[in-house]
Amino acid sequence: MVRVKPFAAVRPPKEIVEEVAARPYDVLNSEEARAEASEKSLLHITRPEIDFDPMVDEHSREAYVKAVENFRLWQQKGWLVQDSKPCYYIYAQTMDGKTQYGLVLCAHTDDYASGRIKKHELTRKDKEDDRMVHVRNQNANIEPVFFSYPDNAGIDGIVGRYISGTPEYDFTSEDGFGHHFWVIDDDRDIARITEIFKDIPAFYVADGHHRTAAAARVGEEKRNGNPDHTGDEEYNFFLAVAFPESQLTVIDYNRVVKDLAGLTPEEFLKALEKDFTVEKKGAEAFRPKHLHNFSMYLAGEWYSLDAKDGRYDDSDPIGVLDVTILSNLVLDRILGIKDLRTDKRIDFVGGIRGLEELSRRVDSGEMAVAFALFPVSMKQIVDIADSGNIMPPKTTWFEPKLRSGLAIHKLD
Repeated sequence: MVRVKPFAAVRPPKEIVEEVAARPYDVLNSEEARAEASEKSLLHITRPEIDFDPMVDEHSREAYVKAVENFRLWQQKGWLVQDSKPCYYIYAQTMDGKTQYGLVLCAHTDDYASGRIKKHELTRKDKEDDRMVHVRNQNANIEPVFFSYPDNAGIDGIVGRYISGTPEYDFTSEDGFGHHFWVIDDDRDIARITEIFKDIPAFYVADGHHRTAAAARVGEEKRNGNPDHTGDEEYNFFLAVAFPESQLTVIDYNRVVKDLAGLTPEEFLKALEKDFTVEKKGAEAFRPKHLHNFSMYLAGEWYSLDAKDGRYDDSDPIGVLDVTILSNLVLDRILGIKDLRTDKRIDFVGGIRGLEELSRRVDSGEMAVAFALFPVSMKQIVDIADSGNIMPPKTTWFEPKLRSGLAIHKLD
């Protein structure tokens, strides 16, 4: 039921892949990207403002123009080379001894429009617009989106045969994550993968909602400008890496708040007792043990918060989420934070940074209180996407992130 196709990837020669491959554009600010980028790094294409004075706006016209120039230059220098035929690719990532195997493919924009590519987060128009300009200017998907799909034995069998051989790329990035890459170039395997996905009911956007929306908008723009549009043109497809649901790891996405809305720590603890069983844990970091159990760091102490019965609805796919419980019972009711997307009093910390980052930001005086949440499950994500609901902001954090630059998709 989803439509996929192979493509002739633009990608680095194996001897320089570690120099070219880079972290995604949206996990680095300009300063971090500038410090991290070597001469051949894809960051010169995804974060082109790093080639200018730090005062230059990353959304300026000159930055967008520089990205196009750099993409062209990288190909001229042979740092990025297009494959001679359309292929599928396997991109595997290893974290903490666990490896997940994704298929690098092109998905169809019609499946996004029809809802067969399912989302669970809202997108912001300004971020969509930014990614849309990049795709339009480059006439390419420089960075992939991150999809999941229901496990399929046929796909697993094909992947299993290829990963028994020597990978095209095999390296460990500076963050300790392993990256492994194989090329599926056998025509029979390519045809079989395309056929199998016709029976896969849906893709689920795990990470990259803005890139997905932007790719769909560019596809629509191009089809509207083509009187001979058929639906098979390359611009109808966009770059994705799709992983079986059972292989993915969702980690916690935590919250820090600047103030207690005028309450003292003692008054805040008292207010929490209405809806939570509160237990002091001391100075040693405490991690939530199960659904509806939270950890909190306040005034140099860690606490366990257990939501009391009747304070949430386990039959509601949104109401059962711990982010919803925390938002309703603490952030809104006690602290007066109504909109997580716009309120400047709250910030979000990916679980990959550890609980120490939460206590550090409170101990520094930057924040007054921190909350760590139990991670959502893939089943919860799928249930919400299938029901047409949208998760609250900053609910899911997938790790490891896809490395950019291993495969690029041109739209012509």
